[in-house]
Amino acid sequence: MKSFKIPEATIIRLSIYSRYLHRLMQQGITTISSSDIAEKTGATSAQVRKDLAYFGEFGTRGVGYDVESLYDSIAEILGVDKEWKLIIIGAGKLGLALSMYEGFRERGFKNVGIFDVDPIKIGKKAQGIKILHLDQLEEVCEAESPDIAIVAVPGEHAQDIVNRVVESGVRSILNFAPRVLTTPIHVQIRNVDFATNLELLTYNMASEDRR
Repeated sequence: MKSFKIPEATIIRLSIYSRYLHRLMQQGITTISSSDIAEKTGATSAQVRKDLAYFGEFGTRGVGYDVESLYDSIAEILGVDKEWKLIIIGAGKLGLALSMYEGFRERGFKNVGIFDVDPIKIGKKAQGIKILHLDQLEEVCEAESPDIAIVAVPGEHAQDIVNRVVESGVRSILNFAPRVLTTPIHVQIRNVDFATNLELLTYNMASEDRR
């Protein structure tokens, strides 16, 4: 694999390609062209070829790509060819919805813990996993060594939670709290802000209306 930095947009598209290829495998389709991938994923055929070219040569000119082989290659590139452990902190509506998302399991993510502080929720189960008190966070992290923490708590508590999971050895954080959080340089964090994404949509619609 080439050593220069891959654009983040390319990685996002690879994830989209991968899910599309997985559907093709389920349908029994064995070969696909770059133009077909592009049409179904919102890219262009040139973009598909360029994205894949960052990582090597795939497919055969005039024939296309072997669906299963390309899927396996992209899964390896994305790191989803192996299991990753995750925990969810916050068992509110969002946290519970995330815990029930089947895509995690399908993509190799194993939920090893759900945490909250609400005594009404403690001890109940979500997708077969018992909701634990937040006080048990460090204990579970020591036993399970989760790779990723999903934070779905109110904004005023989020930074304290992130500090705790970082101290417990978690390397990556997906933050749904409505607040930008900070982590040490060795820990990566992705902030998912629903309001910002909605405002991007409204901006684009307003821009079209102003034309």
